[in-house]
Amino acid sequence: MSDLFNNEWMKKFQSVWNNDPELAPALKKIHFNSIIGYGFTNEETPRGCITIEDGKVIDAGPYEGQSLNWDLRARENHWQEWLNREVSKAGFGLAYSTGKLKFLTGDFKGMIKNPSMARPFVKSISAMGRV
Repeated sequence: MSDLFNNEWMKKFQSVWNNDPELAPALKKIHFNSIIGYGFTNEETPRGCITIEDGKVIDAGPYEGQSLNWDLRARENHWQEWLNREVSKAGFGLAYSTGKLKFLTGDFKGMIKNPSMARPFVKSISAMGRV
């Protein structure tokens, strides 16, 4: 079973996110608050979850039934592919349009069209690759 999105992984992701100069500060500017779940398409619920207040991750760990603003899912091999290399905004647009990346909750199209959210989204996946 994969360690991806387990408690230890999520805590490391929190640290990487909060220390990335292109994530927390950029999202603080737009007062971004959200609860984001991450997981696999073949599972009923996300595995991991982060809570963000003013751009900063204030809690990270296993998904425990929180009400999500965003629920991102993909097959494990797709997550691994994205974590092993830098993917562009266009690359995530393609992943979304081909069904490799699913947003069970949240508005991908609205987010990706908003530069103040799209850039941090792409950077958040890059941050995952540093966990």
